[in-house]
Amino acid sequence: MNTRFLSLKNHISRTIVGQRDLVDNLLVAILAEGHVLIEGVPGLAKTTAVRTLATGMDVSFQRIQFTPDLIPGDITGTDIFRPQSGQFQFVSGPIFHEVILADEINRAPPKVQSALLEAMQERQVTVGGVSRPLPEIFLVIATQNPLEHEGTFPLPEAQLDRFLMKINLNYPDADEELEILHRDQQRLSGQRTEPTKPEVSKEEVLLARRQVNDIYIDEMLERYIVTLVAATRDPSRWAPDVTPWLARGASPRATLALARTARAHALLSNRDFVEPGDIMELAYAVLNHRIALSFAARADDITLKTVVNRLVESVPVP
Repeated sequence: MNTRFLSLKNHISRTIVGQRDLVDNLLVAILAEGHVLIEGVPGLAKTTAVRTLATGMDVSFQRIQFTPDLIPGDITGTDIFRPQSGQFQFVSGPIFHEVILADEINRAPPKVQSALLEAMQERQVTVGGVSRPLPEIFLVIATQNPLEHEGTFPLPEAQLDRFLMKINLNYPDADEELEILHRDQQRLSGQRTEPTKPEVSKEEVLLARRQVNDIYIDEMLERYIVTLVAATRDPSRWAPDVTPWLARGASPRATLALARTARAHALLSNRDFVEPGDIMELAYAVLNHRIALSFAARADDITLKTVVNRLVESVPVP
């Protein structure tokens, strides 16, 4: 792994106990220029992880707390009339920062959630007929509570597809929770201090992103990615038993995301080429929010992880 990004990983690990997949996938998202959705019950350090990531980079950071009374202008900004000049002046919203934490994004109604669509896809915001570009480094990391929790709204499918990856967090094991307790005691007693100097500069992030573009991916692996994504739409050829479980497959955006993240994963692994393991490692994070289970699957307690793992096992690896 690039030494600077290894330092960033260590910076996050000094605050976050466990959650290896979360830390690794956040680094992949930075290099792959994609947005991340993190789902988990309250108290699993979702917000802390994103804040720690932002402090480890030389970027501007803004947290937006999503609530039921939020309106789109609270995010994008709005035109305000200035009586002194007799003209409207645009006042930018918090979206005009480099790392955005959209906290509890599914507690706001769909109209507010959709305010992020243009920003996430086109890296610009249009207000009053005027389009304004967002920073070159622009990363939305959204957190959400499970949909069965009270006061939540499901994200529109179009917005879910804009997220490069969705990371699902589980409870820590007993040893990790004990370490969390010890670290909190050290923090309260003043024994733990966080470094103030960023581990990675903007220039290093942009350079690493250009290096991702140069990572070689063989045509056989490209075909493997296309086949794997196509299997989510029609699994009958590879895993017929999965067919009744799927109501919707992944879009071509999943194909692009899987190739991009595989290249970033290879770079973080100090390789200049993609291996099948890079694709298999990231398949669930890239696909789980882009497919939908059927009623039959939910009735049989079949999970998205079960479906994706079954497809990965069934589609032949080059």
